[in-house]
Amino acid sequence: MAKILYRRGKKEFVKELNRNVTIAKERFYYVLDLERDFNTEDGVIVKKELHKKDGSVIKTNKGKEFIIFSSSFSDDHRKIKRKAQIITPKDIGIILSETGVNHKSKAVDAGAGSGSLACYLARICKEVTSYDIREDAVDLVKKNADFLGLKNLKVKNKDIFKGIDEKGVDLIVLDMPNPWKGIKSCSKALKIGGYLVIYVPTVLQISEFVNELKKYDEFIYLKTIELIERQWKIDGRVARPKSEGIGHTGFICFCRKI
Repeated sequence: MAKILYRRGKKEFVKELNRNVTIAKERFYYVLDLERDFNTEDGVIVKKELHKKDGSVIKTNKGKEFIIFSSSFSDDHRKIKRKAQIITPKDIGIILSETGVNHKSKAVDAGAGSGSLACYLARICKEVTSYDIREDAVDLVKKNADFLGLKNLKVKNKDIFKGIDEKGVDLIVLDMPNPWKGIKSCSKALKIGGYLVIYVPTVLQISEFVNELKKYDEFIYLKTIELIERQWKIDGRVARPKSEGIGHTGFICFCRKI
């Protein structure tokens, strides 16, 4: 299991400026290899320190202090290898909550990319299958699944437009440029009451998908949303939105088989 090293930020009041000034920035480090010394900007942490229990305060050779604790799945997930733009955690969260998948669910993910969504689904669902027509994407998803220790994620180098092997599926997510071409395959794979979710960057793609979906009596269109994440800066009497933030990432379309 990887470890997280956390160094507290530090400020001092400067009379000449009449305000607090940051003299040490807050830092997080992700440590995967616990059998070797770890180098930081604040010095070296010897490997025996990395094996101390969670919550311990450890020091670098320069006397700088860090708190150490075990990584969570979300910490590990941030470290997966990426080639293409991934489905972000904010969008993954709404897909999971809106569809209600759980430890009994079967899910299919198509347009696997780096496997960001597939890996999160595998963390929650009983069985997940991820499809991609690109061999390099299939190899990358397998490597990321191994890195996260996921044994219930299968990856297939196959075009879902030609069919989905799994049946009685609770959730199918299509992250691809032309998802309307996969509706027929999804209809055969989904169970009654199962969810079909589309993730695309432009509203024109959503429009074309929904118009095509309405030709299928077995599907109902629920809604299309996008999530905008805005972080706030809270520091003393300063309380305002941060200047930077995550804007548009993708449109999420929810449908259901009846």
